[in-house]
Amino acid sequence: MKGHHKSKISAWLYAARLRTLPLAVSGIVAGNMLARYFGKFDPLIFVLSLLTALWLQILSNLANDYGDYTKGTDNDARIGPARAMQSGKISARSMKTGMVICILLALGSGVPLVILGTRNLDWFTGLFFLLLGLLGIAAAIFYTIGKNAYGYRGLGDLFVFLFFGIVAVTGSFYLQYKTLLFQILFPATSIGLFSVGVLNMNNLRDMQNDQQAGKITLAVRLGKKGTIIYQFLLMLTGAFFALYFHFIFIPSIHYLYLFSLILIIPHLYQVVKYQHPQQLDKQLKGVVFITLLYALGLSFSLLLHLDL
Repeated sequence: MKGHHKSKISAWLYAARLRTLPLAVSGIVAGNMLARYFGKFDPLIFVLSLLTALWLQILSNLANDYGDYTKGTDNDARIGPARAMQSGKISARSMKTGMVICILLALGSGVPLVILGTRNLDWFTGLFFLLLGLLGIAAAIFYTIGKNAYGYRGLGDLFVFLFFGIVAVTGSFYLQYKTLLFQILFPATSIGLFSVGVLNMNNLRDMQNDQQAGKITLAVRLGKKGTIIYQFLLMLTGAFFALYFHFIFIPSIHYLYLFSLILIIPHLYQVVKYQHPQQLDKQLKGVVFITLLYALGLSFSLLLHLDL
């Protein structure tokens, strides 16, 4: 019995895809620490925003597992790690239950977050953030679920850029600072572009199987060469905005965190020279690491500057 419970827990941890969670953390940490640097910070808002982002990311992962399996995209020809439903570890009914629980948990932290973050502001702002949260839940579910799943129409990149970059950074910043500063859009854009770079590596790896299954990702539309060029644009443009933000808006803080951007060079080199799609799984994890390292490095540099 003990072993059965242990295997069930392992199955759910596997389905949650823990290696993707740093992406959910990156934008939230950066947004909150930027707000602290500019003078306003509530620890409870920080914790609630982190929890909400994590539950939404896990919901997205579970929904992606369910959607791709039911559409036949997750099959024996798929190159990436086997999914939970594909491997028989979790049933469709259990996966649906898990998704409902994630929605309830996201609402359980998200609603108090909106109430706390928009107190003393007009009702429209509170309603806007509540609707934004509900849109985040819908985006997590309908990426691969439903007849009009947007992930199957090449729109996944846009939604990842918006929710992992722009919404995560500027949204969490606004809930702390109560207004938006234009310069915050630069690190938000960097984190958003790096996050799209993670998805692009996933889609380049799975391109052949996705095409056969009718999942028309942007990688399928662009082809191998176009997708590699696209990856260069994503990573180098993200690095440019990160550098621009530092040297134009916060030149006085420690700049060593920018060395995390150097990792982009070997990453792009490996993308150009890869021979087998399996090799891209390592590059996917590498871009997750670059994104997290940039976000944490920026945050710690901002905190160190305040403590000096």
